[in-house]
Amino acid sequence: MTLNRPDPLRMDNDFAFRTMSERVPGIIREVQAANADFSPGVQRALDRLHAMLTQDQPIPMLDARPVAPPDAADWADALRAQQARIAPLTWLHSEWFFAETFLYRHLIEAVRWHETGRDPFKFKKRTEFESEHFWALLDTALAVEGTLAERLGALFTLVLWGNRVDLSHPAGLLASETASDDELLVDDRDRLLDDLLPNGDGMPGGTVHIIADNAGTELAIDLALADALLCAEGTAVVLHVKAHPTFVSDATIGDVWTMVRALADQGGKPAKLATRLRRAWDEERLRLAAPLFWNSSRFLWDMPPDVRRAFEGARLVVIKGDANYRRAIGDAIWPDGVTFAEAMGYFPAPVAALRSLKSDTLVGVPAAITGPLDASGDEWRPTGRYGVIQYAGPDDRS
Repeated sequence: MTLNRPDPLRMDNDFAFRTMSERVPGIIREVQAANADFSPGVQRALDRLHAMLTQDQPIPMLDARPVAPPDAADWADALRAQQARIAPLTWLHSEWFFAETFLYRHLIEAVRWHETGRDPFKFKKRTEFESEHFWALLDTALAVEGTLAERLGALFTLVLWGNRVDLSHPAGLLASETASDDELLVDDRDRLLDDLLPNGDGMPGGTVHIIADNAGTELAIDLALADALLCAEGTAVVLHVKAHPTFVSDATIGDVWTMVRALADQGGKPAKLATRLRRAWDEERLRLAAPLFWNSSRFLWDMPPDVRRAFEGARLVVIKGDANYRRAIGDAIWPDGVTFAEAMGYFPAPVAALRSLKSDTLVGVPAAITGPLDASGDEWRPTGRYGVIQYAGPDDRS
């Protein structure tokens, strides 16, 4: 069955408009203030980016000087596609997912990251290591005991609510709160674990891909989940991160190794976790991947062939966080009655989404749940308070 996908959210969505007209300009100014030693030229480039956004100017292509960056052709294609659909195309008159991802790509160009390797958001990321909540939540994850099924079930939940810790979003204020049962809108863990562990408590090997979201607390819990999966004989884990800094707190390969060093320096259980992760990496059971696709504006069904080949035959693909969820389902609000499995019917492997809601994008939550929340008059979807564990397995694709 061919499914008609709804259109992606545009700037007439209230939360999208506030994000691009208020929050993101504030993030640019915060980057400038926190990196006061940026060169005058970099500061001027950030000023220009801020002006382009706040004045709702036309969206320009990346600078090709002195040599076009490796993702230039992909962004040029994406820009042309937007211009063909929306005219005039400006920062506040566009599809939200495209504009937001491209804005952060322009920011990376403005700070000349490809020439310096300097993460403009490092000032945000490093503060989490000083947080008591960070180490307390990691201690909770490392203290999980029981069968593999029990450990994975608990860790999936911790990974989900760890996604509240987003340094670019007000949902981060909820990070220290305990989630209540009614805040988990969909919980497909039983089906997920039944498929992942068909022999009761044994996993018959294979590769699990984790599409990471944020650095800091969330990444630490992701690594605890990877460690638990690696305990199963014959299992490998591929952790996908961003090729360059984006969305303020999204994890990069550099963030992974910064985290592993921090765990080692902490001693105790965190240091033992770091040792196991390094050993698994050395044995090539843990791999890190950072294709530029995760920084692009493409939706997941438009993944390049090499990414699709990596997923084909996977035991499971875990999609983490709000932006990755938006990429997976086309950054759209789907009609009532369409299931997550139906929306993900294009995907070549079993897939689970662990997401704290931070935008209006949604599929597969019954109207019996969304109806009362909508009727309350509260803007509940972007708050980060609610979450989903959604799963599409082999039987859903038959």
